[in-house]
Amino acid sequence: MRNALLRFLHSHECRLLTVLAMMIALLTLFTSEFATLQNLLDVTGATAFIGIMAAGLLVVIITGGIDLSFAATASITQYGALTLANHVGLGWPGVFAVAVGLGILLGVINGLLVNVLRTSALIITIATLNVFFGVLLTVTGGADIFMLPDWFNAGIEIVFYTDAQGNPYALNLQIMALVLAFVLTWLLLNRSNTGRQIYAMGGNPDAAQRVGFNVFRLNILVYAWMGALAGLASLVQAQLAQSVSPTALVGRELDVVAAVVIGGASLMGGKGTVMGTVLGVALIAIMQNGLILLGISSYWSLFSTGLVIIAAMIMMARETRKQNKLVEEGAVT
Repeated sequence: MRNALLRFLHSHECRLLTVLAMMIALLTLFTSEFATLQNLLDVTGATAFIGIMAAGLLVVIITGGIDLSFAATASITQYGALTLANHVGLGWPGVFAVAVGLGILLGVINGLLVNVLRTSALIITIATLNVFFGVLLTVTGGADIFMLPDWFNAGIEIVFYTDAQGNPYALNLQIMALVLAFVLTWLLLNRSNTGRQIYAMGGNPDAAQRVGFNVFRLNILVYAWMGALAGLASLVQAQLAQSVSPTALVGRELDVVAAVVIGGASLMGGKGTVMGTVLGVALIAIMQNGLILLGISSYWSLFSTGLVIIAAMIMMARETRKQNKLVEEGAVT
């Protein structure tokens, strides 16, 4: 127990938690609106899309891959599922099945291309981003969908508290889907043999293949996982916005990648945790919410996000150098 505590105190996650605690304390001190239950629920719901996507991207990055096509994937799944909901009369189960199924299909396409072409996943997924997005715009003509089923607009809510004034506080679809995405990703990475293989593949793909891991299957799995969560995130965002636009989701890749990188995942593969990604998402969400509450222009949001990414990379580089030094000292002795 003591060793586990010491490891946590020296971990990237602990440093992130410290930064978050300081940020929360400052925002609580300088803004009266921040530390309210309604604001925290609103921020969590509004960040659900980024958080769900980050959970999927974490799994891909741990293998040493990358996927930048997830926003286009989400746009297709969102448009496809809700078009069918309007014209065929799908309910919640049908909408989720179509969105997640389409996402898995597009993810498998990415996984197949990464396996077959054996080139940079970055280049491949930038290409599929453009292909997916181009197909969507061609088929839809760029038209938005403003008329959604009443049951979809109503969403799903579980009221857990009502204050003295009779105001209800509820866990909505966005929050429940966000929690589900992180729980399922944690179970995949930490409580399954597949999760151990994913980490091993990211640490050393050649060694993983030599010991008998099916690298082809793992690549298909992780990109399909990213696609499935993109489908889930697309519905969450559509219900929040109460509309569907083919162009609304593309361009939000920076926040998703930032959350995963800030959370401590290595772009070289083999490293990353769900807890770190949760903290990375929370840091970005609280920072952006704080800027709004402090009356600072939203244009500073991109600057702040970029600055935090740089700070996270510096911290990770220092940790890597320290670990390498310890390994070298151990080898010498």
